Amino acid sequence: MSKQPVLQSDTRKILRTGLLIFGTGALSVVLIFTFFGGIGHQGPHTNPGWLCLMLAMGCLPTGTLTLLLALLKIINDLRR
Repeated sequence: MSKQPVLQSDTRKILRTGLLIFGTGALSVVLIFTFFGGIGHQGPHTNPGWLCLMLAMGCLPTGTLTLLLALLKIINDLRR
């Protein structure tokens, strides 16, 4: 009797994609506050700060939802 791997290949792909998207958003936030002058009352102080803010606003929610999908898929894989 062969033992199946814990994570199926499509689950690994979803998890890897979610981590990559979320990590990109988190890195953007770190860059805003460390290299691009932070965020004031009217937004970031520099143009690259604005670009990183837009990237973070797109990547963080998308990455969170992708990671949630991967978590639910992992739970489903473990039940089988």
